[in-house]
Amino acid sequence: MEQQPPQQDWRSLSDRLIAALKPTAAPVAISFFPPGQAVPAARLGDTYPEPNDQGRTGQVPAGCVYWIKGSSAAFATTAADHANCSVGSFTHGFLTLDEAASKDDVCAVLESGWVDGAAVQELPRVKERPGTVVYSPLAEAQTDPDVVLLRITGFALMTLKDALPDLRIEGKPQCHIVAIAKEQGQVAASVGCALSRARTGMRPEEMTCAIPGSRLADIVPALEAAVTLDRMMAGYAAADAKRFR
Repeated sequence: MEQQPPQQDWRSLSDRLIAALKPTAAPVAISFFPPGQAVPAARLGDTYPEPNDQGRTGQVPAGCVYWIKGSSAAFATTAADHANCSVGSFTHGFLTLDEAASKDDVCAVLESGWVDGAAVQELPRVKERPGTVVYSPLAEAQTDPDVVLLRITGFALMTLKDALPDLRIEGKPQCHIVAIAKEQGQVAASVGCALSRARTGMRPEEMTCAIPGSRLADIVPALEAAVTLDRMMAGYAAADAKRFR
């Protein structure tokens, strides 16, 4: 099955998104492909560290690490590449709930009380098991992405909320915002989670946001309008504050 050419000018949308939100890194395009479909990028390789005593390993500590790498390079990933993080493998559709629950890392978060079983069962997840997930800078997207992932500051989150009153703000685990954007068509921001922050090296002030790729062309103008209004009101407030100096 051949890949379809992009229908949007993703470079232009990326530039406008950066101008509006000033993210801490370039926006990342995330595309899910079914097994057997041609993809527009090569895999990073087949090198994995030694598995732990339960046999768990992957190309990176967790799939959220690909959000960091994807801001500067295009590459394809498979289930084995994501496998060191069973929670992320579940939210991205690579594992069923029963498969994820049998893994030692999921057992660890359940036993610690960090999350409970009911919360895991309610996690949004990608419905169809993908064959490949491709990451790339949005400006270089070769196909229409399912999800656009942003690393943002609290200031950018303010703009998003102004522009999108129905914005969802989520907590742990951070990775399920990708499934919300892909499967539910909603924009979701995350305050992050301890596991993901430790694995990705995200700075304390950084948060993430996932936008459905199909909605980005409509959302960008709304963000730009919100920025214009915020700047106007900030100018008013700054001028008013001079009376107190």
